[in-house]
Amino acid sequence: MANVAVVGTQWGDEGKGKIVDLYAAKADVIARFHGGNNAGHTLVVNGRKTILHLIPSGILHDNKICIIGNGVVVDPAVLLREIEELHKGGLFPPNTKLYISERAHLIMPYHRSLDLAREAQNPGKKIGTTGRGIGPAYEDKAARTGIRVGDLYDEELFRKKLHHALEEKNFLLKGLFKEKTLVEDDIAAEYLGYAGKLKSYVADTSLILYDEIKKGKKILFEGAQGSNLDIDYGTYPYVTSSHTIAGNASCGSGIGANAINKVVGICKAYTTRVGEGPFPTELNDATGEHMQKVGQEFGATTGRKRRCGWLDIVLVRQAVRVSGINALAITKLDVLTGLDKIKICVGYKSGDKKFTHAVPANMRTLSQCQPVYEEFDGWKENISHAKKIEDLPVNAQKYLRRLEELAEANVILVSVGSGREETISLKDPFLN
Repeated sequence: MANVAVVGTQWGDEGKGKIVDLYAAKADVIARFHGGNNAGHTLVVNGRKTILHLIPSGILHDNKICIIGNGVVVDPAVLLREIEELHKGGLFPPNTKLYISERAHLIMPYHRSLDLAREAQNPGKKIGTTGRGIGPAYEDKAARTGIRVGDLYDEELFRKKLHHALEEKNFLLKGLFKEKTLVEDDIAAEYLGYAGKLKSYVADTSLILYDEIKKGKKILFEGAQGSNLDIDYGTYPYVTSSHTIAGNASCGSGIGANAINKVVGICKAYTTRVGEGPFPTELNDATGEHMQKVGQEFGATTGRKRRCGWLDIVLVRQAVRVSGINALAITKLDVLTGLDKIKICVGYKSGDKKFTHAVPANMRTLSQCQPVYEEFDGWKENISHAKKIEDLPVNAQKYLRRLEELAEANVILVSVGSGREETISLKDPFLN
């Protein structure tokens, strides 16, 4: 049996929620290893839509262990609201357990305030942050001034850390950004109140994972966002604040790298991105509008309309390389139905330079790149009932074969609709 990491190959929003939900049925443990509530995974089960921001998508299955790892930054209010909504909707199975790493860092009110203040300060140079405080929380983690989940259970330590942090944050909010300062006692009361509600979920999740791996259990590591939003390998600075590539599954969950046997990259059949930053294959025409409308391309977290464009294989190849992806799951193939012609970007041109396997690190260069396309005939048939590749129209099969060749990774799953059952499964990733 194999332990599997699932990561996005584009700029996020690839449909990881559905794929994780499908693979969670086969797994024993599902672990989220980075990011915060700036990510949203949308699942559709029996026609009912559920959006999760912090809790692993495997939570909808019974007899599972779901873990929020040390690499995640946690907004306790959001987490408790998700738990409550799952219970209220009858979606938190009785025999499934949820654990939060005691080493995970907390998102504090001043993180959200700083996030919004910085974005407002630079209207012409926005990064496209969700304003949830994720970046500032990771900053404090790196600066060794962060507050961790486990600190809530040592009130003296918690208050000391909070006091120290607020001295600096209030100075910045008032002196630099001309924003309202925050009251220490109010924050302390709020967060110490969360402590009691969260206590039953807090644990040394690294140890739990280690024990489950020793027992031979199947572990699914759930990534958020996409490889091209990685803090190092993404389109910096238009990226998130954590490592989104598969290597962080180890660091962000507290297990050895040798515990991950397979990496599945989730690749949308076209490309989308939310927020700012260069987008070589973006379509500001009727085709882009078709993708946006049919694909219901709105951010699960912010509700922002996603920018849409043709599939960009340069992005995907880079993701395959830096994440060690050895299998691809293709999502939203059905959205391309009805288009007369379909294109894949196989490279970029910028002056006399060509890029085929790596995205330029310089954003000015990337913004000047022109896509080089291969064109394919489209299909009109409804594909949502397909159960085998052979059930797909010939042109859809050709498109998938070429995508697989260009990406240099095998396709093991094709999603042809939003529901669990609207899926063509070619290979079980948990089987070596």
